[in-house]
Amino acid sequence: MAIRQIRLDSDPILRKKSREVENIDDKILTLLDDMVETLDVAQGVGLAGPQVGVLKRVIIVNVDECYKMINPEILETSEPELGSEGCLSVPGYVGMVTRPKKVKAKFTDETGNERIIEAEGLEARCICHEIDHLNGILYTDLTEEVYTLEELENLEKDE
Repeated sequence: MAIRQIRLDSDPILRKKSREVENIDDKILTLLDDMVETLDVAQGVGLAGPQVGVLKRVIIVNVDECYKMINPEILETSEPELGSEGCLSVPGYVGMVTRPKKVKAKFTDETGNERIIEAEGLEARCICHEIDHLNGILYTDLTEEVYTLEELENLEKDE
């Protein structure tokens, strides 16, 4: 396994749409393992292929459990809620983004099995965020304001 470089928001690859994974081969399995290790070192909760420079529809979501998701898609969503969001590709900043409270998602796991999960809270937000990356969308596209972590702390103190 290897730690991969996380691409920052100025990198044009983050604005491109990822391609579906046709075959789960050693290259894809290595990519997924590298992404788990990269996410662990970066201390994040989610990571998408484009964030490590690979335009493949793969994401890692590690909130309550670590999911390696190939060709993920959202099947159902619940009512939306506003919440804070950050991104490893936009370090040091946070924005308020409206996302569903709950999602039902389908994906292929690393063994080739199709899985369906129901997620809520941070895990649901993370799945939506990472799938957006696969479509060239950053959370900064979905928020009106982006704050530094210090600014957000000050806003929360004032409330």
